[in-house]
Amino acid sequence: MINSSVAPAAGLSGQLKRLRNLAQPFFLPLDQASGWQFSWLLLSLLFCVGGLVLVALTGLINLLEQLLPVLTEKYFGGISTTIDGIWSGWWGVVFSALFVLGASSFLLMRQQLRNRRWLHWLLLGVIVLMLLAVNGINAGIGFIARDITNALVARQQEGFNRILAIYASCFVVALPIRTAQIYFTAKLGLIWREWLSSGLIDEYLSNRAYYVLNPNDEQSTGLDNPDQRITDDVKAFTEQSLLFTLGIFDAILTFSLNILILWTISQRLTFYLFAYALLTTTLLVFAGRRLVRINFDQLRYEANFRYGLVHIRNNAESIAFYAGEEPERQETSRRLGTVVDNFNLLIVWQVIISAMQRSVGYAGIFFPYLIMAGPFFAGEIDYGRFVQAGFAFNMVEGSLLFVVNRIDELAKFTAGVTRLEGFQSQVEQVSCDTIDVSPVQQASNSIVIRHADLTPPGSQLPILRDLSLSVGEADRLLVVGPSGCGKTSLLRMISGLWTPSRGDVMRPATGDLLFIPQKPYMLLGSLREQLCYPTDESRYSDDQLRHVLQEVNLGGLLNRYPDLDVKQDWPRILSLGEQQRLAFGRLLLNAPRFVVLDEATSALDVATEDRLYSLLRQRELSVISIGHRPTLKSFHDTVLALDGQGGWQLLPAASYDFGHS
Repeated sequence: MINSSVAPAAGLSGQLKRLRNLAQPFFLPLDQASGWQFSWLLLSLLFCVGGLVLVALTGLINLLEQLLPVLTEKYFGGISTTIDGIWSGWWGVVFSALFVLGASSFLLMRQQLRNRRWLHWLLLGVIVLMLLAVNGINAGIGFIARDITNALVARQQEGFNRILAIYASCFVVALPIRTAQIYFTAKLGLIWREWLSSGLIDEYLSNRAYYVLNPNDEQSTGLDNPDQRITDDVKAFTEQSLLFTLGIFDAILTFSLNILILWTISQRLTFYLFAYALLTTTLLVFAGRRLVRINFDQLRYEANFRYGLVHIRNNAESIAFYAGEEPERQETSRRLGTVVDNFNLLIVWQVIISAMQRSVGYAGIFFPYLIMAGPFFAGEIDYGRFVQAGFAFNMVEGSLLFVVNRIDELAKFTAGVTRLEGFQSQVEQVSCDTIDVSPVQQASNSIVIRHADLTPPGSQLPILRDLSLSVGEADRLLVVGPSGCGKTSLLRMISGLWTPSRGDVMRPATGDLLFIPQKPYMLLGSLREQLCYPTDESRYSDDQLRHVLQEVNLGGLLNRYPDLDVKQDWPRILSLGEQQRLAFGRLLLNAPRFVVLDEATSALDVATEDRLYSLLRQRELSVISIGHRPTLKSFHDTVLALDGQGGWQLLPAASYDFGHS
């Protein structure tokens, strides 16, 4: 049994589990690595990137000291002293150990990084490296802001000009790095989206998951609108996951590079910042929980509204024949009304959250002034250090309040994760279910039903009781009975879509049995693809395809579309009769041993019906047909008459009287 209800917010642990189920497989197989190992590798990535940057920076400073010692001493003396202190003290040992630990972690898990997963980590590492470079430049800008402010206060124009040139060079260096980071982030997101979408499509089309799952039950929050899950939800998830992951990395790096600067300037300001960040984060996270549910509903309502419009487009001709514009308008307006009502609620909560965020932002502006004004007026710090304190405070505040500043985005992301993971888990469940071949769908050289009871899904009343029949090579069976008696349901059981509640069903292997419904399926593709479906079109030559079209009385279609590769809206262009003839052409090309026809000639004239059934007889195919025309008797050996109460009769076709059915 598939649970179609997915709670949009089931606690932090449940949400983290859903996030891991979606995110980890792109980087590490779920069955080969735990969530803790995945988290550790993310941390190890920081260790590796940080170690590489430290080594590169050390080499760069040493090179500058040799080439431009005066310039290095004057403008990069602080950096040089800091690096020397790191390598001469225990910090160097710590950083080296962390780098070795991180690199060893990736080496130990190299088996799990196969199938190009190493490339995903490499791209993520490059992006983190760029983040670290930009954050290092930002940390240096704090010192530059201090010096340039002091130069202005002291009216030292020459010193001001030099520092301003360095300030400008920082932006020149940072711009290409930030641009490259944006590019690589988008590229990694695109690779992730393609990978996740392809996996979902494969599972959705496996084991008839697309058929088993109810795709458009508006009361089901776990199964509605699979098209949106695989398109919009996947796109949003991959983009937002990277943005949040890199945002967290950025916040950690920003915090690490600026907290020491802030601490050396004012310990009191640092303590106030931590307390302030803890309080505001708690309040806004609590208020933001309501946004998760509202965003979850909004995604579903938007998808339902869009599906309604697609439904009108797909059934435009039928609606036009019925002149059914008013009912369609009412239903579409109802769906739009649901979208608008929920969005009104979303607006209210977004305004509340926005007001709280702005209050937090405004309050953060005053803290440096309130705390640092006293030491400045007392002469304990100069104005440049006062400005540097405000700069460092803002940087650390932004990192600590990362969640607060993105609470509305986080609510949308959480809702999207819940929808996407719920859909993925249920598709995986259906696609991985083992088909029970003991009572049904056993491979056979004939269709054999033994003492089968068939009960439709969701019903308690069997529509067929104790049915036994056999259709062998070249046998032809006609199924008749009143409307709603279970004729199509019988074909579903024979085709393997439904299973009997009791009894056995044996049928030929896939490929030897082909089902043709009353309204044939028309795929999105060319005329060639329509004819060859579901087999590979390269198996047939153009002459074969044209010959088959002539056989099924569709030679006129070749006059209209001589190019077999032309793509058209075939369900709209072709009449139902033409579609049925095209389906027979598809049948002749696929050449199955058994064919199941569900009123497949209902839109054809008697002469054309006679021609098509004659083609089946010439090829000695086994046929099971549903039909109401007396003319069908001559093409079948046996009639299975259903009474609609579960009863049935097998009669010779020659003795069956349609007038007394």
